[in-house]
Amino acid sequence: MHPSRRRPAAATSSPAMLLLLLCLGWAPPGWGWPRGSARGVAGLPPNATTPISIMGLMPLSPSEEDQKSKIGRGVLPAVQLAMDQIRNESLLNPYFLDLRLYDTECDNAKGLKAFYDAIKYGPNHLMVFGGVCATVTSIIAESLKGWNLVQLSFAATTPELADKKKYPYFFRTVPSDNAVNPAILKLLKYYQWKRVGTLTQDVQRFSEVRNDLTGVLYGEDIEISDTESFSNDPCTSVKKLKGNDVRIILGQFDEEMAVKVFCCAYDEEMYGSKYQWIIPGWYENLWWESWINSSQCLSKNLLAAMEGYIGVDFEPLSTKVIKTISGRTPQQYEKEYNAKRGDGQSSKFHGYAYDGIWVIAKTLQRAMKYLNATNKHQKIEDFNYTNHKLGKIFLDAMNETNFFGVTGQVVFRNGERMGTIKFTQFQERKEVKVGEYNAVADTLEIINNSIRFQGLEPPKDKTIIQEELRKISLPLYSILSALTILGMIMASAFLFFNIKNRNQKLIKMSSPYMNNLIILGGMLSYASIFLFGLDGSFVSEKTFETLCTVRTWILTVGYTTAFGAMFAKTWRVHAIFKNVKMKKKIIKDQKLLVIVGGMLLIDLCILICWQVVDPLRRTVEKYNMELDPAGRDISIRPILEHCENTHMTIWLGIVYAYKGLLMLFGCFLAWETRNVSIPALNDSKYIGMSVYNVGIMCIIGAAVSFLTRDQPNVQFCIVALVIIFCSTITLCLVFVPKLITLRTNPDAATQNRRFQFTQNQKKEDSKTSTSVTSVNQASTSRLEGLQSENHRLRMKITELDKDLEEVTMQLQDTPEKTTYIKQNHYQDLNDILSIRNFTDSKDGEKAILKNHLDQNPPAQWGTTDPSRASKDPIEDINSPEHIQRRLSLQLPILHHAYLPSIGGVDASCASPCISPSASPRHRHVPSSFRVMVSGL
Repeated sequence: MHPSRRRPAAATSSPAMLLLLLCLGWAPPGWGWPRGSARGVAGLPPNATTPISIMGLMPLSPSEEDQKSKIGRGVLPAVQLAMDQIRNESLLNPYFLDLRLYDTECDNAKGLKAFYDAIKYGPNHLMVFGGVCATVTSIIAESLKGWNLVQLSFAATTPELADKKKYPYFFRTVPSDNAVNPAILKLLKYYQWKRVGTLTQDVQRFSEVRNDLTGVLYGEDIEISDTESFSNDPCTSVKKLKGNDVRIILGQFDEEMAVKVFCCAYDEEMYGSKYQWIIPGWYENLWWESWINSSQCLSKNLLAAMEGYIGVDFEPLSTKVIKTISGRTPQQYEKEYNAKRGDGQSSKFHGYAYDGIWVIAKTLQRAMKYLNATNKHQKIEDFNYTNHKLGKIFLDAMNETNFFGVTGQVVFRNGERMGTIKFTQFQERKEVKVGEYNAVADTLEIINNSIRFQGLEPPKDKTIIQEELRKISLPLYSILSALTILGMIMASAFLFFNIKNRNQKLIKMSSPYMNNLIILGGMLSYASIFLFGLDGSFVSEKTFETLCTVRTWILTVGYTTAFGAMFAKTWRVHAIFKNVKMKKKIIKDQKLLVIVGGMLLIDLCILICWQVVDPLRRTVEKYNMELDPAGRDISIRPILEHCENTHMTIWLGIVYAYKGLLMLFGCFLAWETRNVSIPALNDSKYIGMSVYNVGIMCIIGAAVSFLTRDQPNVQFCIVALVIIFCSTITLCLVFVPKLITLRTNPDAATQNRRFQFTQNQKKEDSKTSTSVTSVNQASTSRLEGLQSENHRLRMKITELDKDLEEVTMQLQDTPEKTTYIKQNHYQDLNDILSIRNFTDSKDGEKAILKNHLDQNPPAQWGTTDPSRASKDPIEDINSPEHIQRRLSLQLPILHHAYLPSIGGVDASCASPCISPSASPRHRHVPSSFRVMVSGL
């Protein structure tokens, strides 16, 4: 069908554009061009007589896809400029280009009809120039091989046309959509982004780009961690990207979907300093304003999410100030183009159309040269659609294209333009160019200080998990170490004091050897604090693993040494005062040392088995990620070093069970002897207090240490303070009273130096052992309570002495003497003589008294029988010597009778304990306190 028969269409946009179309050889629908008519070429050079017809296929009149029509109309001024310059330079002399334009209206049927009409009714077209709409272009390009026609497109960017098997005669001066993928790869490498995710709209054009990108990134050590696609609602895909920790998102979608994507990104907080969006850069200026009303987010929220995104698109014009093949710089060309189009429609493809005309001219020029060199009889005007030879010549000449045009270096690789890709960034509501990629040289250039990231540095390609060792604070370690050193100095001072004064009775009676063990255990416990504070920040992993074993051994042995010595001393007090069967019980220090040694032997057995069977190893515990306190784009994963093994629970259970039972038993013994205060064992009360202290502190320390195992500073602080307080309080309880007593009253250990132990006294003085017999322990256990009673009884003895002396002086050799004594002193003498059992059976005083009582029973003291007067000395009251002799016996007896107040009680004595006149504390002395002290 002739073009003149096509239905009328809308008129062109302006008279100037209509004139331009007429000059290019385009007839509006309804006008028609009879075959062989004039082409509308004006100003031909005199020697340009032969036209070379080029078929121009593009949308020119308004249609449903108005944007595509704008592209066609926008490139016409650039095409006219190129053709004028080529004619002026006589590049194809004696030929000239005759571009015949055909309106495809961006419709497959109409475009295909226009193509066939051009072939049927037009001249022989040597080439096809154009192709804007992807569908129309692909249909025509696929049929070119049958017509021996080479097509050159300036605006078809669909990746599908890159298939050379399907479209072998198709070329394009504009880079395809896939051409941005090598540029993206270069950008990813530049910022060392090795982990990305893709978000693609379910459209063939975008899916093809995504698939090509996957192939480009494959093998480049860049991971596509997640690939998401969507049709209408991208929010689900955005959530998945966030869930997979995708920070660098490569998007492929149009403007309408871009608004929805960034709204979802705002809702999911996938924007800002931690994220980088890379999307197509071919959107129109202020593209979001056209679609903001269709979204459900506010404009400010959308702009906040869009801030900083990077757009990738081909460069419309080269930025280099270099003369092109036309002798003009890209900047000069742009001015000419703008002047040429006037108020007409502009198109970003005009530079590629301009370079396309030059590509066709240079291709024909090379073909002409080739024909002149090989076959002078064949001309390019001899081409027809069945001439495969000339078609192949044109195809090869097109592949050899290489020149610098207004869009950069023009060169083809498998029919694809190796052009320049630009990078723009959305900054404060506008696009700013930040870099460009040269596909020919494979180089990326980032304009200095133009790209701006919202953080202090480019976003990370993933959540950077920086493992950070939770370590002991150096100031805290220093403070606690200083306290520990002071404690060790104090313990050393106590040790020096204990050794220096070991022969003093005050120290000797408190078992200095056992005290030395308490000090040694305390110092070992102190030393373990230094080891507990050494972690991975101070020592290597291998050293830390060694410390795991060393500090466990030191603390265990130190605890057992100190607590074992206190336990043994407490047990000795308990064993003596709770023993009701033996009269004498001697527990020497050697036996206590054996007890402590047995405890240490049990510890060693447990520790050795632990070390051999399941030794402690360094383990690392990882905790949940935390935000970086410094605000960096990283996540902190705290890690903790622990000393653990396979069966840690079992071994700790064994140790805690053993130590716990020992501690509970020690506390029980201390509680049982809580009311015992023995001056001879002058620290028994304080040792009991120390046992309580150790027990309570150990329970608190173990519990808190377990609860704070994820906080090393708190754990170390509590454990160290527990050890410091436990050891310090124990040492102070044991030694500070001794220091004070030795300084103020060195003789306080034995309240009266006149009393000595009757059992093995000489043997005890000659020995350096500080063992204390049960005699001394029981006699002194009630000393403090009976001192006041002792004073009162001494006063009574003194008064009695005076009364008897006065009686003696007044009643010397008088008859009333016997009667007076019988009436006034008979009960006193009975009281005196009833106090017996005051000494051991071997003592002379008891023998004398017994002999005296046998000879003079109290019942006969008041008799007046003359027959007995001569036989009984007590009834001879006329004899002063006799009275003096009786008093000399009675007064010592009385003194001995009240010796319980200072410890003089026989094993069989009961009357002082039950006497109504005795003190309450004295009355309740148990019968097991069988101790005797004799000698004045």
